[in-house]
Amino acid sequence: MKGFEEKLGRLEELAEQIRDRDVPLEKAMALFDEGVTLSKGLEEELEGFERKVEILSNEPAEDGSGEPELKPF
Repeated sequence: MKGFEEKLGRLEELAEQIRDRDVPLEKAMALFDEGVTLSKGLEEELEGFERKVEILSNEPAEDGSGEPELKPF
């Protein structure tokens, strides 16, 4: 699917559309439902990113310096 930034942008679009007072209730509810689903997915992605950062920041360097070695994942 889309990247994190694109999903976040879509969530912002949904929020703007829901705020529009001219949007019929049925459409607003469908937008809200999409937003909740998207929000949950983004939250899971963020938790995954946080776990990776924790793992990387607690991993000792391979050069023996004791400093964490940050590698791309």
